[in-house]
Amino acid sequence: MRFPQKSVTAACLIVGSFVIGVALHQVRSVKASPQEAPAYAANGDMLPPTHYREWIYLSSGIDMSYTPKALGMSGMSMFDNVFVDPEAWRGFLASGTWPDKTVMVLEGRHARSKGSINQGGHFQADGVMDFEIHVKDESRFPGKWAFFSFDSPDKNGTLIPQKADCYSCHNEHGAVDTSFVQFYPTLLPIAKAKGTLSAAYVRETPPGAGK
Repeated sequence: MRFPQKSVTAACLIVGSFVIGVALHQVRSVKASPQEAPAYAANGDMLPPTHYREWIYLSSGIDMSYTPKALGMSGMSMFDNVFVDPEAWRGFLASGTWPDKTVMVLEGRHARSKGSINQGGHFQADGVMDFEIHVKDESRFPGKWAFFSFDSPDKNGTLIPQKADCYSCHNEHGAVDTSFVQFYPTLLPIAKAKGTLSAAYVRETPPGAGK
């Protein structure tokens, strides 16, 4: 995960935002999941994981886009922060791929340049502007993986339909198991060493890229 279009982990911020716009969630009860494993409400919504910022931090991107037309479309800069549950991270270290029940969080925050003593560059705003999850639940979803879009980190998430572009994008370009490990600098060397890089990623990556 880079995910979810507007960003990488963005397994698909654009798609996620579209889903939110098409179906703004009606009021429903919210119950956070205290477990690292994925949990769901009776209607199929995903329960928001608690303490995800205590999980393993994988990477941050700024203004990442997978399509040229998306560049600068909003007129604002965004950071994307990606976290994964510790059990999945340990599984990846051992095998070079993701175990069942992996939960990856994409958190979007505005990039600010004016504030306090800052004279250059960008820092992250305090409010979470986008929140998505890429989850591997083999017995629950066709293709094993699914994306969920959340209005906020403390509300239940809505399943992004399987026909959304984020699924095909991840299937066609994900470096490992449909996830964007190519953007996670601590994991890409592990995947290379264990030979788990996807054939599609290897084909589209120039020799020596990233060195």
